[in-house]
Amino acid sequence: MGLTLCCLLKNGGPIKHHKSRSAFCPFSVAPPIRLAVLLDTPPVAPGNPRSQWSPTYLSPNLKVCPSGGRVSRARVEQSSDAVRGVVGTATGLHIWEVLWEEQQRGSHALLGVSTHKCTLQASGYTAVIGGDSCSWGWDLSTNQLWHDGRAGRRYPGGGARGILSVPDRVLVVVDADAGTLGYVVDDCYLGVAFQDLPKGAELFPAVSCVWGGAQICIRYLCGMTREYPPALEALSRLSVRRALGGAGPRSRTLSFPSALQRLLLDSHSTNTAEEEQ
Repeated sequence: MGLTLCCLLKNGGPIKHHKSRSAFCPFSVAPPIRLAVLLDTPPVAPGNPRSQWSPTYLSPNLKVCPSGGRVSRARVEQSSDAVRGVVGTATGLHIWEVLWEEQQRGSHALLGVSTHKCTLQASGYTAVIGGDSCSWGWDLSTNQLWHDGRAGRRYPGGGARGILSVPDRVLVVVDADAGTLGYVVDDCYLGVAFQDLPKGAELFPAVSCVWGGAQICIRYLCGMTREYPPALEALSRLSVRRALGGAGPRSRTLSFPSALQRLLLDSHSTNTAEEEQ
């Protein structure tokens, strides 16, 4: 099969794949190989405990649905409210998908991580995630990074650009071993937003919001630990998909073996967090 694939690619030549014209494309950076493999890996099965908001560690103005995958904010004023995930991570590289409609964000829409000691509610309208030393957040409304109660640089880029409109779907990338937090938007990895996160501490995906009626969905996609290198199958799929321009065999009139077609299409046959609710 490997020899057949080599002949097919040699005869057909690689396809140049262009990302959609997203405003985030100029800020995209090449992901490390472990992250690149994860981004091309099929998500874990629905119902994973990491795909749930905590029904215990949240503001009283928030309510988690029975499945745990969606949290809703009550229509109250002068309150900023936060929730964290049920399960966090102290080791490994992990990716969560968060769906949060742009129209439901308001002035302070923070997405990031926290320890179990972080604040979950504050009076007025402010950044709760990123509002203390136990949480780190990206304000989707202003693009600013928040930690320890202070607003930092704009992310991505950090230059004197205008505010970028963040779409509904954002991936949160936590490397607990390296102590870093980053984000993926429109299939663009935007690089490290925060570093020097506490190593060995359990870090939970977390959000804080001020918009009455806001609904925020979460889904754990995948992860890996440093003890085990990426599987050869995953590396092979990533290499072949890159050679094909990231589109898979259906984009070309090539006669691929059925087993190879299943391998290349497997990572794109899944639903989003919202579709599971």
